[in-house]
Amino acid sequence: MAGGIQLRLLLGPVPIAAPRALVEALVSAKVDTGSGSMPSGFELRFEIPLRSSLRTLLIAAGSLAGAVPPFMRVVLLVVIDGRVEPLMDGMITYVESQPTDAGNAAIVVWGKDLSALMDRDEQPGMPFPALPPSTRVLRILAKYAAFGVVPIVIPALIELPPLPFDRVPQQQGTDYAYVSQLAAEAGHVFYVEPGATPGMSKAYWGPEIRVGYPQPALTTGMDALTNVDQLSFGFDRERKVIPLVYVQEPFMKRTISVPIPSISPLDPPLGLIPPLPPKTVQLNDTARLSFGEALLRGIAYAAQQGDAVTASGQLDITRYGHVLRSRRLVGVRGAGMPFDGLYYVTRVTHEITRGSYRQTFDLARNGLVSTLPRVPA
Repeated sequence: MAGGIQLRLLLGPVPIAAPRALVEALVSAKVDTGSGSMPSGFELRFEIPLRSSLRTLLIAAGSLAGAVPPFMRVVLLVVIDGRVEPLMDGMITYVESQPTDAGNAAIVVWGKDLSALMDRDEQPGMPFPALPPSTRVLRILAKYAAFGVVPIVIPALIELPPLPFDRVPQQQGTDYAYVSQLAAEAGHVFYVEPGATPGMSKAYWGPEIRVGYPQPALTTGMDALTNVDQLSFGFDRERKVIPLVYVQEPFMKRTISVPIPSISPLDPPLGLIPPLPPKTVQLNDTARLSFGEALLRGIAYAAQQGDAVTASGQLDITRYGHVLRSRRLVGVRGAGMPFDGLYYVTRVTHEITRGSYRQTFDLARNGLVSTLPRVPA
């Protein structure tokens, strides 16, 4: 790869370093990571002789991936100037063999993060009596501790256990589908991402966190300091909305509307000037819910519709000097007063070939003009 950058590949039910011959046959690797509850995915492309045992091994791994244990696990790491950066810890889900003119076979391996492991078997009717959503999530995620999945669960702002004589919550669908449903109802996100130690992953269920120390700034239009190849911006003033939830007043049985702002302690304004006036959207189906459930529904909707400023671009790791991460903050400078400042990284695609490591990315925030006088370089 590029100078100072190395790619490491670990394979197996218990991931170990891949055979040298397999690493040398790796032509390209692509990893796509998004924000919210979007699962991450990867694509590995190998060129292997048709009669090689490695070709048979990869095809067999793909055929067993969707059937029975042991599951074929893939861990991708990059080493940049001695720093180890985990890119993916996931499962092979599909393998394709494509003959080439040179007498080799192009083997393409696709897979997803460990959320794919949770999306295999349905658990219809599994009861959770008197358990609030966060406790149900913890019980479900505990089953995956043997795979190195560490749960991080943050309860919702309003979370009351259902009374057993009123109703008993029951799981419908797979573990992943049910946990994702609980996250959407609470205004939270659920995702699995690789941890700092190979073979360990973090399963996060909680609010989308848009605070913390930002990643090194993306710089454009500053001559020698520029570290991105391309960066463009957009502003959609109709994107931001304020949802109106309807709740029933218990004494007079009157229905009242409550506006829900999109600001929370974990999602502060990243732009000084929001689009004004924002649109209002009526969530009519909240009248049948309790007051707490209606508020959570409004908070979830507002969080999904708050980003009026977006950006997209490309960079070369050798110029940027770091691995840009999704689900984190990053600074932008050199784009002018309306667009400089902090952004939330909503998507990053890693494209790795021999001698090249490039990233495409998407950013978002909820207003124009930076809230900070300067961003960390």
